[in-house]
Parts: sequence; C-alpha cells; structure tokens
Amino acid sequence: MISPPSDAELIARVVEGDREAFDEIMRRHEDRVFSVCLRIMADRDKALDSTQETFLTVFRKASQFKGNAALGTWIYRIAVNTCYDQLRKAKRRKADPLPDFVDPTDPSAEEAVESAALRPELRAALDELPQDFRAAIVLSDIEGMSLPEVAAVLGVPVGTVKSRIFRGRRQMAQRLGNQTAG
Repeated sequence: MISPPSDAELIARVVEGDREAFDEIMRRHEDRVFSVCLRIMADRDKALDSTQETFLTVFRKASQFKGNAALGTWIYRIAVNTCYDQLRKAKRRKADPLPDFVDPTDPSAEEAVESAALRPELRAALDELPQDFRAAIVLSDIEGMSLPEVAAVLGVPVGTVKSRIFRGRRQMAQRLGNQTAG
C-alpha cells in the first residue's frame, strides 16, 4: 500500500501549481486552523473569514515555506498572524453589531463550533486577555501544542511563551475570582 504524501511533498507540489495537493493540505489542517481562529476571534463568522484568509496566504506564499519547521507550524503561525491582523482592523473601524438572529448554518460547521466551544465564563476571561497571552493559551492549553511548537507558531522564544501563558492564566484566574491559580 502506498503511503500518503508528506506535508513537505504536498507543499512542493503546490509550488509547482498542483491544486489537488493544496486541497489535501487544506483537508489536513483546516479543522485545527478554524479551531485556533475561533478561539482567538471569539466569533464564528470572523473565524471562518480568518481561516479562509489563512489558506489564501498559504497558497500565495507556498514558495516561501523553507521547511525549517513543520508545515502545520507554519500554517498555524499564519493563522495567528491573520487573526491579529483582523482584530487590529476591527479596532480601527468599529461597526454596529449584527442582529441576534442568524441564518441556519451548515450542520458540520456547527459540530466544529461545538467542539471548539468553551464555557461562557472562560470564553469571556479569554477574550479579555491581551492578544499575545490569548494566542499562547489557546495554542498551549486548548490546542495542546507543546511549548516549542507554540514558540515556533508565535515566532518567539520558549521563555516568552512560558511567561505569556503564566501571566495569561493569572489574569484569567483573577477574572474568574480564583486568585491562587497560575
């Protein structure tokens, strides 16, 4: 039986113009990218937009992937940066909120949202964190990435990741009324 191509093989094929290889990369990584985006953006539609923008960037910049880290790490770094960009843009132009009702959603998308859902009080505490702390906690505590993986995604040293996680957890604990956590 032939083993499936590695991510490195797929990205090399994408650079050569193979759209099927890109589709396979998306299939392998889209759920986790969406999960990261959803937790950072705290809004399903914004997370979907950020996920789409992430993969557009991956496609456009495939030739810039150097292979120094895993393809997934590179993609998740793009996702986090895309979310940061979207959040910065949203701060510059505050818009009126959309109505509380929404159109019916794709049932499979609902499953992804439910699997990425947090208790409301945790979501609120996470939302109040500075972006850097939130991203470190999302990647480490919620996505289960190792500290070196988080450091690679965020482009910072492991010590900085540890500090951001510690300080973010402490801020969340204070917000939740638990002064002893951290």
